[in-house]
Amino acid sequence: MKWLINATVKQYLLRLRMRRIERYMYRPEAAQECWFRKLIETARHTEFGRAHRFSDIRNTADFARQVPVTDYDSLKPFIARMMRGERDVLWPGEINWYSKSSGTTSDKSKYIPVPMANLVHAHIAGTWDSIALLYHNRPDMEIFRRRNLVMPGSFASVPEYPKSRTGDVSAILTYHMPAIGRMFYTPDFDTALMPDFEKKIERIADLVSQTDDLVMFGGVPTWLLVLFRLVLEKTGKTNLLEVWPHLQAYMHGGVGFEPYRRTFRELIPSDNFVYQEIYNASEGYFGAQCDLGRNDMLLLADNGVFYEFIPSEEWDKEHPRTVLLADVQTDKDYAVVISSNNGLWRYTPGDTVVFTRKYPFCFRISGRTKQFINAFGEEVMVGDTDKALAETCRQTDSLVSEYTAAPVYFSGGRSKGGHEWVVEFEKAPADLNRFNHLLDETLQRINSDYEAKRFRGMALDCLRLHPVPPGTFQRWMKARGKFGSQSKVPRLANHRQFVEEVLQYAHAEGW
Repeated sequence: MKWLINATVKQYLLRLRMRRIERYMYRPEAAQECWFRKLIETARHTEFGRAHRFSDIRNTADFARQVPVTDYDSLKPFIARMMRGERDVLWPGEINWYSKSSGTTSDKSKYIPVPMANLVHAHIAGTWDSIALLYHNRPDMEIFRRRNLVMPGSFASVPEYPKSRTGDVSAILTYHMPAIGRMFYTPDFDTALMPDFEKKIERIADLVSQTDDLVMFGGVPTWLLVLFRLVLEKTGKTNLLEVWPHLQAYMHGGVGFEPYRRTFRELIPSDNFVYQEIYNASEGYFGAQCDLGRNDMLLLADNGVFYEFIPSEEWDKEHPRTVLLADVQTDKDYAVVISSNNGLWRYTPGDTVVFTRKYPFCFRISGRTKQFINAFGEEVMVGDTDKALAETCRQTDSLVSEYTAAPVYFSGGRSKGGHEWVVEFEKAPADLNRFNHLLDETLQRINSDYEAKRFRGMALDCLRLHPVPPGTFQRWMKARGKFGSQSKVPRLANHRQFVEEVLQYAHAEGW
């Protein structure tokens, strides 16, 4: 019976979905214009729409003149009122669901409205698009025949207004999962939405260790690795294919995957297993890998979002100039700006992208506007450090599970600056000093600005690397209240707070 469901979904639902995807792959401007007008029309009678004269907006130029580029701090007062039950503020009606973003550069959480329109036409639609693209690449997929594992967070009511609930976007999606998805989901929903994350991992490990029917999994790599090690410990197996022989795919996103790729290949030693990158954020579902042979993602142009992009030279300006999708250039960094069906207007999620091609518009996530090192003009992005670390690990037969890095500023008589890395190895290199210098050389090859500053050590010293014991980052994140399926270690910062906290935490534990 299940094979028939899988065949029917593939033949009819996903084939129709793929036709729609192909329309916006090659005519994204039409989809974007449609969403622009639909969003403006829907929200023109909201408080925000009236204040910014949405009724007078005739085109995107009017929109850019009348609505400033915003960030979370600008919209936070509106969202706080919405969470207390106020209606028609940023989006029509009363909104009762809010995705909680852990935030990678601040201890404060962000709460993003998730009205039903956004849930259905952004997050769930993006999930269907990703699955359709996966089946298009791999027609032998069996997602609707066997079990699929996703490890979500949890949600809770807002004390001041119990009708409003907040949680990880993964938990909200799991709670609202369509019936056909529930048929093939594991673990059970009570376990999946448990608030105690440590107990949840243990319980999921117990449950999934008892089935051999798992075909696909999704989630942040860090926490999945914790789960998988527990599963191998409980089963006594040496790799995941011995536990789940039908494994076919991993949908991953949220953090750069390159530092984890070798670890996953050792856990799943198969050339037929596929990795599909997705870009599903608290603010919306923005991208999915459409060609498994390339390391870029298709921009989902017909999923409830109108996009603009800020060129890198405009990032520090109070009123930055934006460009529309048709005007972006390849191989150039842009900050993403969205207006979407959750009431975020000309909003900057903080991610930066580089377009790799046009028609279809595909991109790579290059970093975050607040997660980079540019203390000395070196302009090092997360994508650079992920790539350099992966290559260095390959050359030294080592594995890194977590890292964070920061600048070393001029102080104490220092005439030159540098970078300081804190690294947790899963498999340490035989020669740490060689690893240190090879990482520095590899980063220079990847980033010409860093190479220029490192030339003959005239401006920057060679980076300094500090290894810490296994589990240090996990314990540090837990101490910060960032322990959960959607919590991510901050990779880069122009300040030294994270590096110093991790080192202090490791020292406090007797390291």
